[in-house]
Amino acid sequence: MESLLNEILMQCASYKQQGAVASYIPELAKADPEQFGICVVEADGTIHTAGQWQSVFTMQSIIKPVILLAALMDSGEERVRQLVGMEATGKPFDAFNYSDQALAAGHINPMINTGAIALCTLIQGATYEEKFRRLLDLTRELAGNDRLQVEESVFQSEKATGSKNRALAYLLKAYGMISDRVEDIIDCYFKACSIGANCADLARIARGLACHDHSSLQPAHARYVNATLMTCGMYDGSGEFALNVGIPAKSGVGGGIMGVVPGRMGIGVYSPALDKKGNSVAGIKAMELLSQRLNLSIF
Repeated sequence: MESLLNEILMQCASYKQQGAVASYIPELAKADPEQFGICVVEADGTIHTAGQWQSVFTMQSIIKPVILLAALMDSGEERVRQLVGMEATGKPFDAFNYSDQALAAGHINPMINTGAIALCTLIQGATYEEKFRRLLDLTRELAGNDRLQVEESVFQSEKATGSKNRALAYLLKAYGMISDRVEDIIDCYFKACSIGANCADLARIARGLACHDHSSLQPAHARYVNATLMTCGMYDGSGEFALNVGIPAKSGVGGGIMGVVPGRMGIGVYSPALDKKGNSVAGIKAMELLSQRLNLSIF
């Protein structure tokens, strides 16, 4: 497996030049576009790695499946479905215009910013500091890494420049979908996105979702999360990813991709140069080749 992963990284190296690191969050603009790593964790826990798999990057939108899972665990599927829908929007992850009508649950999903911000309100906790601590604890447990922590410089950068996400939160409040103080919710969301991880952390989280055997995962919740990843996880590139790779996955503008191969393995990839949709260019290509070589598509 290691030789295959190294071969894939070599074959995909040129794709790093076809993207650009995220710059709308100033701290993310400091990422090295030459970084490229991959990790596969098999169903039995065997780990395979190649490249700069130990490099730490912020999870960004890859935390959204964990936010969804926490909301399902704490508030139940019925309450989650009252707040967010399941359908892909076909629009960028930070879009405002989901519908010509008033904003409602059916217009958003858990894998776009608006949906994830809304779901932060369903995590249990007397304060948003407590909600975030519980979310971080769940992330650490799923990743098998109690050292995961917020990358403070990225958090402060997001907090200082995240006007659009604040606007999305106020939009939710304007339509009566959330009622808590916006700054408390948005701080929780920014901290969540700023959790640092590496490829192995992502692959272990994905392996749990793939095998439904983690102590914190009810199979019904894992199926809910995986179905949402399949339809919405790669932003407005989810359909193309489903065709070319064929597995549930989540990307983040930090450059990571987390892939779930049901019953078989979890995958974590990192390459920070992104396409216009916010997905890692080399990371997607690596996932395509890995899927082809190992026949990973669920279709």
